[in-house]
Amino acid sequence: MSTTKLSFNEKAGYALGDVASNFYWRVFDVFLFIFYTDVFGLPAATVGTMMLVTRLIDAFSDPIMGAIADRTQTRWGKFKPYLLWGILPIAAAGVLTFTVPDVSDSGKVVWAYATYIFMMLAYTFINVPYGALLGVITDDSKDRTSLTSFRFIGAFSGGSLVAYITPELVIMLGAGDEALGWQLTMALYGVIAAILFWFTFRSCRERIAPPQNQQSSVWQDIRDLGSNKPWLVLFALALIIMMTISLRASTGTFYFKYFVEREDLIGSFSMVYLLALACGAAATPFMCRYLDKKVLLLILMTLVSAFSMAFYFIPKDAIGLMYACQIIIGFCLGPKSPLVFSMYADSADYSEWKNGRRATAMIFSAAAFSQKLGGALAGALIGYLLASLGYVANQQQSSESQAGIVLLMTVIPGVFALLSVLLIKIYPLTEKRLTDIQQQLKTRKANDNNPMDNNNPPIPLAGEGNQHG
Repeated sequence: MSTTKLSFNEKAGYALGDVASNFYWRVFDVFLFIFYTDVFGLPAATVGTMMLVTRLIDAFSDPIMGAIADRTQTRWGKFKPYLLWGILPIAAAGVLTFTVPDVSDSGKVVWAYATYIFMMLAYTFINVPYGALLGVITDDSKDRTSLTSFRFIGAFSGGSLVAYITPELVIMLGAGDEALGWQLTMALYGVIAAILFWFTFRSCRERIAPPQNQQSSVWQDIRDLGSNKPWLVLFALALIIMMTISLRASTGTFYFKYFVEREDLIGSFSMVYLLALACGAAATPFMCRYLDKKVLLLILMTLVSAFSMAFYFIPKDAIGLMYACQIIIGFCLGPKSPLVFSMYADSADYSEWKNGRRATAMIFSAAAFSQKLGGALAGALIGYLLASLGYVANQQQSSESQAGIVLLMTVIPGVFALLSVLLIKIYPLTEKRLTDIQQQLKTRKANDNNPMDNNNPPIPLAGEGNQHG
């Protein structure tokens, strides 16, 4: 196990990888649904179905990519090489996804399915190893929290920039042709992302390796996940929280365009939200000095639920109040990603402690699976609800359609945030338990013992008992 304290340069270098990722993820989250309906020309229900089907296909690719990455051996490590190998596929896929072909309506549907599947697979190819890198840079719990805070400061700052400048870039580069503007914007983002991923590759070092002579099949890795209670709770938690986030992010564009009728505010509203997320992420290490990760997450998601539901009562002309409420929600959601991803790395330690095997990329890839599944379900819910209420692109919306947009922005994500609170309560790894587990792992490696040796039994978790062997 590594005890090296991470330098600022390595933390910042790792963060640049998520800045790069957000030139894609934030575009998907904020703009893709409305691009497909209002620029590409697809019906809302068709987009909802496509979001569900394509993201389900992609979600199942995450564990496969995790298994491949866990079994990769290069002079640079298991995960770092994919930061270079994945650059060309993700750049090409971004441009193709935001290309509007001159074909029939059915041909457009085929094109949308094919390019979006390609886009998400390319994103998986580079992002699953990037996420797994977090679990092998350090084993120090506080350093992990700090590293993930840096990561998501980068993610939210990059996302803020993308949310704010994308509409302007589309107008500027398209010069009156919105479809061309999207295509050229994504080409520019591909170049920027390539440079940032290269810096991450150069900055980071893999320090934690699996137990010596570890041999396990992919199916064994999956079975290990099934017996990893902390990971199972985090899987469900990430899915629910991602539904909360995706519903609000994707609906925000519709909310300002059709309910508030201030389309010019979409960029700035998204930007202040993402800046609030970045501030929340930056404050996470400070808050963790005084509160256990679990307790902190419990408090924050309770606040997210309360303020999301309160948003429902804001009048359409109370712009300042909308921004204030959004900033509070963003700040409360900001620590979620540093906390949960740090907890995923902790669950990798738990798996090694309990099973004598470590499959870091499998744990993080399955985490990505849950996030994408949450995003898929959110996209489907938006599409089906809008279609059922009579949404028509680029037209004045009916009162029913407007009501649906408001609910998708406020009450519905508030309910999902409340569900996440119930899940957080059953998460079993406290800081004390984690410290005990990590100390035993260090002792095993120092003594070069068999991890399953009865002379060094695992420390049972509260309520779990000794399931060893």
